[in-house]
Amino acid sequence: MAAKITEASLRSFVLQLGDKHPPIGLGSVDRTVRDPEAVRTRFAHVIDYLARVELEVDRNVLELLTLLPNVSEVDRIFYQDVWYDQEMAHGYLLDQLQGDLCMEPQPPFMTIPLRMKLLEALAHWEPIHDISRMLYYLTGASTERQAVLAYSSLIKELTRMGESAIVETIIHPIKQQEPGHFAFYRMSAEKMVQDAELKPWQVQVTRLLRSKSFTMVGVDYVKYYQKEFGGVMAELGIDAEIEIYAREIGRLEARLLWANEKGMDFPPYFLKALRESVEMYRGDKSFDAPRPTQFVL
Repeated sequence: MAAKITEASLRSFVLQLGDKHPPIGLGSVDRTVRDPEAVRTRFAHVIDYLARVELEVDRNVLELLTLLPNVSEVDRIFYQDVWYDQEMAHGYLLDQLQGDLCMEPQPPFMTIPLRMKLLEALAHWEPIHDISRMLYYLTGASTERQAVLAYSSLIKELTRMGESAIVETIIHPIKQQEPGHFAFYRMSAEKMVQDAELKPWQVQVTRLLRSKSFTMVGVDYVKYYQKEFGGVMAELGIDAEIEIYAREIGRLEARLLWANEKGMDFPPYFLKALRESVEMYRGDKSFDAPRPTQFVL
């Protein structure tokens, strides 16, 4: 039987995570790129997308404070003292790599969607606040799992290209920090289920909101980014194994949120979002890049 998750054990995990994985310094990496043109040609899209997502943590924190005005002490320690600095360092490293590859970085997208602001009006009501907490943990777990898989694929391909310096001192160190973030979100969501913090009606609302609002990491309800994510999938070869990928990023959510659905490997909205991104990337439609503060629903 798994040990019971407590506030104390979560706090201890977060503090150890911060001690074990300090932010990666820009000066600590080897910026040697053997063939910048080949790396740029093959992975410009992936590196640009990952850099933008990593640098959007300022908006992510604003979203968190919008959804969770009464954020717990453990959550605050995690995002403020551990996660934020680590993720910003990831973004700076990837931005620096883009410069070394003669690439122009995308600006981070800083708009909080209107649908999230509407939840803010209800967030002070404890039952809604608890639903928002579960949504935060599930979104975080999915996001971090996607990051681990993306960085793993990128490491594999760059290693084949002989780009050992940037693999060993940039991409791999970034990847090493993501599982700790995933573990925090997983344990936090598991604790809510363990302690039966959500009543049946709250679980149903959580399922409905997740089904209707789920997006892949970095998409943010923007068609341009949805198509861009399809390009990331294609460059990393994920588009050829969509169902396997959906299972990898969705099985935790299936277990925690849809446990009564026998035989569900992953919620169907994971596969739907993946397929839509690939179809948009392969199609002929073009979408304008959003402004950093563009209004979105």
